[in-house]
Amino acid sequence: KFSFKNDYAEGCHPDILKLLVETNEIQQQGYGEDEYSLQAKKLIREKLEDHLAEIHFVSGGTQANLIVISSVLKPYQCAIAASSGHILNNETGAIEATGHKIISVESADGKLRVEDIQNILDAHQNVPHQVMPKLVYISNSTEVGTVYNKKELTEISDFCRKNSLYLFLDGARLGQALTSVKNDLEFSDLAQLVDIFYLGGTKNGALLGEAIIILNENLKQDFAFNIKQKGALLAKGRLLGIQFLGLMQNNLYFDL
Repeated sequence: KFSFKNDYAEGCHPDILKLLVETNEIQQQGYGEDEYSLQAKKLIREKLEDHLAEIHFVSGGTQANLIVISSVLKPYQCAIAASSGHILNNETGAIEATGHKIISVESADGKLRVEDIQNILDAHQNVPHQVMPKLVYISNSTEVGTVYNKKELTEISDFCRKNSLYLFLDGARLGQALTSVKNDLEFSDLAQLVDIFYLGGTKNGALLGEAIIILNENLKQDFAFNIKQKGALLAKGRLLGIQFLGLMQNNLYFDL
């Protein structure tokens, strides 16, 4: 009997486990400065076709969402998300606990559209008495299994840029989205369409780990401080780097 609900019932792909064992006694720098993490980041940048992308490895999806949103937003700014969004339903109010409101949009298919975001902006014009919508949160694939096509994501991206909104993509299931029969997006398209996203390892063959990838130059400065302050900077960062190295080599991530 096989369960396709999630990737948590097993450990990791045998190739990753083998790599962890083979490198176990090789001494390296700590805190993600090891050669495995650096090489994994290099491979991700090459596949993304963006050699300036800033990459940080963290242990889980909720942690990635919390760090990104709380780091990007000012105290009076808020996020917009579909009603099925992970940050609304499965993270124990982690975002709200930092003082940031999430504005929910009802969506039967789990996806946001330009008109949804415009309606939120129109309803928040009473400056300075209302929160300021600043970040658009989307998941690909969504929590209900749907995927964004290139036209849909391009429309949202263009709208966000015209309205000075950050576009953040939750990629916990990004591998599944990019290899779906309904997908027409390339991994490299993300470098042009979103400001920041994360590449999910936990749900795609790794023991644990997500790679936060920052593309917007305005969001890169001092981001590492937020990771340390939120307790996400692992001393043995190699454990995350090695897994993403294994996933990126020979396109294992996309094969899975």
